[in-house]
Amino acid sequence: MLSHDRVWAAIDALAERYSLSASGLARRAGLDSTAFNKSKRLSSDGRPRWPSTESLAKIIEATGASLEEFTILVEGRGGSAVPQPRVAVPLLGFAQAGAGGFFDDAGYPSGQGWDLVELPTRTAETSYALKVQGDSMLPLYRNGDVLIVEPGAPTRKGDRVVVKTIAGEVMAKVLDRQTAKSIVLVSLNPVHPDRDIPMRDVEWVARIVWASQ
Repeated sequence: MLSHDRVWAAIDALAERYSLSASGLARRAGLDSTAFNKSKRLSSDGRPRWPSTESLAKIIEATGASLEEFTILVEGRGGSAVPQPRVAVPLLGFAQAGAGGFFDDAGYPSGQGWDLVELPTRTAETSYALKVQGDSMLPLYRNGDVLIVEPGAPTRKGDRVVVKTIAGEVMAKVLDRQTAKSIVLVSLNPVHPDRDIPMRDVEWVARIVWASQ
């Protein structure tokens, strides 16, 4: 039976499975860091407060978990400590990504100089990892965080994406609009301006599907 306690226990188990605290899971999903605090699970008069379906969808997407995996946790059949296979993907720093020789024309990893990193999440065969360097992506991504990028994945308004320009600039932004003529990007850090880039100046766009935090 679906119960308030089981749904919150499943959220805690999902966070633990991906080596996150409840607040870390909320931040990764783009929610307020206190959204999953135990104090938020009951209203002021003691009535159960349920997480929204939007919040659940966001944490499933942010971790790369499947709906089936979350359902198993809700039903109490998965347990929080079930070992998950670790996946090795190519890793590159953002500064290196701007240099030539690491990607083909479609934005897929190629060439030499890639490291490998193991992450507890599913990835596509062509996915790779970029390590955040500096504070230009605060408050969402911090220095040292690892972003899993999936070239070729469909993108839509509101997706977090990595964009590389023909000039060699690599940036992580939120996709606002993309047409045949230009791409409009919203900065993660309010200190940095939003961007409207002609598509003729864009080498590739790839969606961020997971982030370690």
